Amino acid sequence: MRTETPPTIRLEDYRPSDHLIDRVDLDVRLDPHATRVRATLAIRPNPAGREGAALVLDGDELDLVSLALDGAPLAPEAYEARPAGLVLHAPPQAPFTLTIETRIDPTANTKLMGLYRSSGVYCTQCEADGFRRITYFLDRPDVMSVYTTRIEAPRDEAPVLLGNGNPVEAGDVPGTDRHFAVWHDPHPKPAYLFALVGGRLGAVSTRFTTMEGRTVAVGVYVEPGKEARAAYALDAVVRSMAWDERAFGRAYDLDVFNVVAVSDFNMGAMENKGLNIFNDKYVLASPETATDQDYANIEAIIAHEYFHNWSGNRVTCRDWFQLCLKEGLTVFRDQEFSSDMRSRAVHRIGEVRTLRARQFPEDAGPLAHPVRPKQYAEINNFYTATVYEKGAEIVRMLRTLIGEAAFRAGMDRYFAENDGTAATVEDFLAAFAAVTGRDLAHFAQWYERPGTPRIAVEGHYDAAGQRYRLDFRQTRPGAGADAPPLVVPVALGLVGEAGPIEVASPPVQDGVFVLDKAEDSLVFEGVVAPPVPSLFRGFSAPVRVDMAVTDAERLILLRHDTDPFNRWEAAQRVALRLMIDRTRAGAPEAEEAGPEAQAFVAALGAFLDGEALSDPAFAALVLTLPSEGDVASEIGTDIDPDAIFAARRTLRRQIGRQLGARLETLREALDAPAGAPFSPDAASAGRRALRNMALDLIATADPERGAALAARQFETAGNMTDRLAALASLAQIPGEAREAALAAFGRDWRGEPLVLDKWFSIQATIPEDGTLARIRALQADPAYSVTNPNRVRSLVGAFSLANQTQFNRPDGAGFRLLAETVLAVDARNPQTAARLMTAFGSWRQLEPVRRAVAEATLREIAGAKQLSRDVADMVGRSLRAG
Repeated sequence: MRTETPPTIRLEDYRPSDHLIDRVDLDVRLDPHATRVRATLAIRPNPAGREGAALVLDGDELDLVSLALDGAPLAPEAYEARPAGLVLHAPPQAPFTLTIETRIDPTANTKLMGLYRSSGVYCTQCEADGFRRITYFLDRPDVMSVYTTRIEAPRDEAPVLLGNGNPVEAGDVPGTDRHFAVWHDPHPKPAYLFALVGGRLGAVSTRFTTMEGRTVAVGVYVEPGKEARAAYALDAVVRSMAWDERAFGRAYDLDVFNVVAVSDFNMGAMENKGLNIFNDKYVLASPETATDQDYANIEAIIAHEYFHNWSGNRVTCRDWFQLCLKEGLTVFRDQEFSSDMRSRAVHRIGEVRTLRARQFPEDAGPLAHPVRPKQYAEINNFYTATVYEKGAEIVRMLRTLIGEAAFRAGMDRYFAENDGTAATVEDFLAAFAAVTGRDLAHFAQWYERPGTPRIAVEGHYDAAGQRYRLDFRQTRPGAGADAPPLVVPVALGLVGEAGPIEVASPPVQDGVFVLDKAEDSLVFEGVVAPPVPSLFRGFSAPVRVDMAVTDAERLILLRHDTDPFNRWEAAQRVALRLMIDRTRAGAPEAEEAGPEAQAFVAALGAFLDGEALSDPAFAALVLTLPSEGDVASEIGTDIDPDAIFAARRTLRRQIGRQLGARLETLREALDAPAGAPFSPDAASAGRRALRNMALDLIATADPERGAALAARQFETAGNMTDRLAALASLAQIPGEAREAALAAFGRDWRGEPLVLDKWFSIQATIPEDGTLARIRALQADPAYSVTNPNRVRSLVGAFSLANQTQFNRPDGAGFRLLAETVLAVDARNPQTAARLMTAFGSWRQLEPVRRAVAEATLREIAGAKQLSRDVADMVGRSLRAG
């Protein structure tokens, strides 16, 4: 039978739990198919709850073995137990102890939620509501308990036994082949932060001394034989610990911090207290197997999960509507860490590219929601770019508005006042209001309103009065006429033909104008020549900007602006305008780019001549054109992916042809000396990025020359970054060289699943009619597994998100491939299936033929039998009227 429509949970209906659980003692006896969990819960009525209320515990697919109250078995009429929950009809009105024994099958748990086995390793994933798959519990984030966990398993099957907190005891179980370990976490935490791991694991380790003098044993556990590939992750942990002390004054609070890498994981990683569990793709790295982007991702995600120790664990969420409170804040923190570890300007551009690629389309489609949602049917579907990336932008705007010193003081106050509690967005903002004396109620609207604001700007220059005026007007899609305007920080400056224009008495403080009205103006006096405004420097607010600026004026910003983001943005906006005009005109790909495009490319050439070798990473970003998704997002309606693809490739071809000689010279200048060791540092990665961008542009303009260069690089590359870049360029050029390189790569890396994921993705994103047949053949490859989230995401996920021409085919074949995969995965792993559904997020913006086929496919999914709550929620929201 079909899954019933899940109930809607609303923020306005929140009420405290009727009971609290102060202590949890767990005895977990691991077995592949019959794990026994004995939970002893110290429960008391909540003074803030309803007096005399029944005790209602959450459960999910549980098998109850026994139940006792204060040590005595309960009469059958005293309770009702089902796989989905347990109700104690008349619990004591004083503190009591409830002992629950359940039996679970970790091997059969293909949902990868709760306790499951991954390649022989027992592990857990409890966020958001997986703990109820281990034992009956008040599985909500505002119920915080102190945990002591005893883990027992056969020694030969699981010689390593890890839990939350500090190790307190370990030994053999007399008369058996089993052993045990006891872990105690002194810090109260919600159930979603519980974790345990048991299995055969290798480890790398070190020690870190905190600013408070605590010596912490730090370990990273991986599949035996891969310890060397965990060294970078271990180093990232230590750097994260030291940085959080310097930047936020946050010291680690346990004697042990462990990271475990597993191969089957629904998410990137999980911040369980003292025991972070990671998807192994965000831990394992070596020059031979990982790209520069892999190294950067490992560094960022290790930091993100570690930073959760304070922004998420010590201070957690009152309810899941406050998810942005921990995720948006922690994304901001990891972004700041990565900016300090690498190039701040380059990293900021990367952050904005991610926001625009993932969150802006989400805001414009049927899955739009506020940063703090007001309701949900399935919370797992709200781990979104809006909560994470836009949530981080709100924190960044707050810092811009109040200044760095006040922001740090507000963070200190937030942690101090809310330590050990389950907090809300209001608690967060109250800390900053207290240290600044500012009323932040108006700013709080950012958390409540969905959609991307648009800021229309007009500039007016008065030559006689040497005065320049900027008029601002803000609108928000979907906001009612009575909705208050948002508080928008506009970091800005003026630039002229000769460089930045300094104004004697600037009308804004610290270069930031606060737009908090529907319309407002800003006047600069003493401006001796017509300026070009440099607006939203550093992307000071997550908005779209509409302003009539010529290409020539934008290129002035590229040459002379002091803000790196707006220099990059200037080139992006010119490229976007050229591609949009060509898309709308329906120009055939064979038709060469016109004089405006040639002028733009000439400006890029001048930029490269001046600065490419001084900052290769930045130069690579300037040469990277806006994606097909960026173009579609700007056009907004009646999108034709084929026309966008043709327009983008034509402009890339023009760059490659017009700058071919410069690009070849750059490749030679940036080539690493023979025998030079690989380093994943930012400077080295930047040189490789520009060199490989040059190769890709050459290959686009001259496939024969590009194929020869790429084939040579593929054969001689000494690291995965360069080898994979060569393969990616070859993959775009049909012919024997491509097929030979793909076959060689697949053969060479047959035993490395994470490397094969890259091979799957490159083939899935080839923009050719034959790609669908290629994908179906790869689905039959023994290396592919529909049960592993990484494999599914690398092939079908990459296809649906990055191959816009083939996924959005007018005949609907691309949509059908995704639908088949969603339904096949949903039967085993609803979370992974639901995340694949995000590819349909922009279907309403397609042109009529594709739009109709996409809607029909969505309705076919909606009509499937035994659909999970996760996918039913996603398809239902996607089909609701926009």
